[in-house]
Amino acid sequence: MRSGNPSLRENTFNDYQGLGYQNEMTISGTVNKTFILLVLVTASAAFTWYLYFTGQNVMPYLITGAIGSFIFALITIFAKKAAPVTAPIYAILEGLFIGGISAFYEEQVEGITFMAVSLTFAVLFGLLLVYKSGLIKVTQNFRLGIFAATLGIFLAYFLHFILSFFGMSIPFIHDSGPIGIGVSVFIVIIAALNLVLDFDFIEKGAEMRCPKYLEWYAAFGLMVTLVWLYLEILRLLSKIFSRD
Repeated sequence: MRSGNPSLRENTFNDYQGLGYQNEMTISGTVNKTFILLVLVTASAAFTWYLYFTGQNVMPYLITGAIGSFIFALITIFAKKAAPVTAPIYAILEGLFIGGISAFYEEQVEGITFMAVSLTFAVLFGLLLVYKSGLIKVTQNFRLGIFAATLGIFLAYFLHFILSFFGMSIPFIHDSGPIGIGVSVFIVIIAALNLVLDFDFIEKGAEMRCPKYLEWYAAFGLMVTLVWLYLEILRLLSKIFSRD
């Protein structure tokens, strides 16, 4: 199994297969954990959102959220047994960052955040239905293709970040022209297809009867994809509205 999501790697569940744990991972349990993480993200995002629109400085919370969520994401990836503790902390810190960023976009275009959230959940439930119906077959080539595209996107973002220190940038990443919008559409599609890989990955983990704590880890992995998808949709909508 392979997921384009860096937190759900090929061999995550393989070491646990057939070991017969007393408390085993289930799909319903993973869904419940995902819902808890969504609530935590929403609550902390509402906090920085409120601070922003009441004229307070949210930059310390944005920086804390961005750095802290990255650190706890790495801890969760490399210490899976800690996921019941680290995944909720990640969600709270990620929410601080998302709330501030969303408020910034909302100030530029009223209603853009609601549209981005609505589209993100529409894509989530739409792809879940498509996946369960069997219309999308998660083959090894499909996994490898999405993994390669995802890796390429993150390398491009990393290179753009490095070049920004020298006053340079990668063309079209932030451009609101037709090519820039096309690039964002492509990235949104790749982010969305990662959800399909995550669904498949979680289903396989439940079939392998993995330990219960991996429900938190799997929910964390799904949250990583959802957050990425939401931010990319937000960026795409901002590009589209900036052309008006």
